[in-house]
Amino acid sequence: MDLIVTATAQGLLWGMMALGIFITYRILDLPDMTAEGSFPLGAAVCAQLIISGVHPLTATAIAFVIGALAGAVTGFLITKAHIPGLLAGILTMTGLYSINLRVMSRANLSLLGEAKLTDFFTRFNLPSQFDTIFMGIVLVSSLIVLLVLFFKTELGQAVIATGDNEKMARSLGISTNQTKILGLMLSNGLISAAGALIAQDNGYADISMGIGTIVIGLASVIIGEVIFGNLSFVNRLICVILGAIIYRLIIMFVLLMGLQPNDLKLISAVILAVFLALPSIRTRFNLNFFQKKELL
Repeated sequence: MDLIVTATAQGLLWGMMALGIFITYRILDLPDMTAEGSFPLGAAVCAQLIISGVHPLTATAIAFVIGALAGAVTGFLITKAHIPGLLAGILTMTGLYSINLRVMSRANLSLLGEAKLTDFFTRFNLPSQFDTIFMGIVLVSSLIVLLVLFFKTELGQAVIATGDNEKMARSLGISTNQTKILGLMLSNGLISAAGALIAQDNGYADISMGIGTIVIGLASVIIGEVIFGNLSFVNRLICVILGAIIYRLIIMFVLLMGLQPNDLKLISAVILAVFLALPSIRTRFNLNFFQKKELL
């Protein structure tokens, strides 16, 4: 039971990162690799600020802004330098590795004994890890409400239209370059803030903690879509969070079977491959327990 609670707590925090992945891969339809750099960037910035005496909430907010700036760099490379999206993300990710080292001044920063955002929820005297679950539910619920409200605005609809059909969006007078940059900024801001939260929950920030971020985020998105089927936009956001929790539970179950933690990246890749293949298996064998999904 303790392991399930821990996996659920971690899943809620990773779900925030998965929402950022969802924005680029599902809404903008861009293969953005910046996440591998913006995730540890948020952790590094937040940890360094907390050690310097900045309030954890302020440090997390600043991590969001810095991550958004990283997304803006990728957006600039795509829209102004006309570099393909995948390559632009790789370039930004590569540059961020050195920036992250500069921010931390070392490969690892410990937050042992420092004030953290989770400390606010410990005052409720909840059982172990339930303070993280409570914090995760509050943050994720607020985030989903804000995203739903944003994507109902004209600007949010313009971002969706850009990802759905860029040529048609241009014909409607939408500045697709601006909406791409905005979407990338929002996505990487969320990913960076998630890195800040996970660093606080783990008690440290590490230069290598961003490796595999894309796979974890995509696995959360795909698992939620495949399991829960045809959904509205709001429910898809919720299912991304549920997918992140399910992913952490699967990882926990696999480790309980005796596999080594060193195999986690391989396990993550296999899980993602299996869930990506399920829709094809459905079509080939005429199975009807997975439904086709539409964004809106």
